[in-house]
Amino acid sequence: MISPDLSAAEFHKSSRSGGGDNCVEVAMNLPGLVAVRDSKDPSGPALTFSPTAWNNFLTGIRSEEV
Repeated sequence: MISPDLSAAEFHKSSRSGGGDNCVEVAMNLPGLVAVRDSKDPSGPALTFSPTAWNNFLTGIRSEEV
């Protein structure tokens, strides 16, 4: 499995994180890819999802299904 190039990823924390360090960061600026990483380890691994899978996850969270 080839890891995607995330060098251009612009990671952002949620505005609801309260500025803490125990957060996830999400990058949505990459074509066809959403990347998620641990804010405590920005040079560590990131999970990647298709935009459809990410939107389905968010829909489930918002409807309390996940």
